Amino acid sequence: MENARQKMVKRKTRETDIHVSIDIDGQGVGDIDTGIGFFDHMLVTLAKHAAFDLSVRCHGDLQIDGHHTVEDVGIALGKAFSEALGDKKGVTRFGHALVPLDEALSEVVIDLSGRPFLAFNMAFSRDRIGELDTDLLEEFYRAFAMSAALTLHVSKRCGKNDHHIAESGFKAFARALRMACAHDPRAGEAVPSTKGSL
Repeated sequence: MENARQKMVKRKTRETDIHVSIDIDGQGVGDIDTGIGFFDHMLVTLAKHAAFDLSVRCHGDLQIDGHHTVEDVGIALGKAFSEALGDKKGVTRFGHALVPLDEALSEVVIDLSGRPFLAFNMAFSRDRIGELDTDLLEEFYRAFAMSAALTLHVSKRCGKNDHHIAESGFKAFARALRMACAHDPRAGEAVPSTKGSL
């Protein structure tokens, strides 16, 4: 397996201009600016708890709303993650986490399967958290899962405070990614699949 699991991705459309860089084996440093404060907070949280070094710069059409920014960041970040991960030799492949934040408890399960799929079961009581529309959280996870070609289950076990629910979800997402990407010392250079590829 390569020592440097790093990638930089640029994505530019008429709606967004995005620059993403990721180091899967980083120190948890998040340098984020999307123009949406709460989304920035979630991506910093992702970097910290996944122990990824993550830089995201996005100039999006926020005069319309945050949809294109959040979705396109998910696409670019998913692509960067997938390309940084490489051929997946020696990785654990599966990751899961249950993470609380006060009264909220979220669960995330990941399979670096090569088969993009999202199951999203989180409900929010408000339309917005700060400047972020809560329905865009599902759009982010879907864009990431499709672009990274992984199976992703995101679920709320319990919770009332929407900030807590969203943040516990991102922390669980981070820890599950960290587990799935980790080197499995018993796997050596093998791809963790009976098919021989993922």
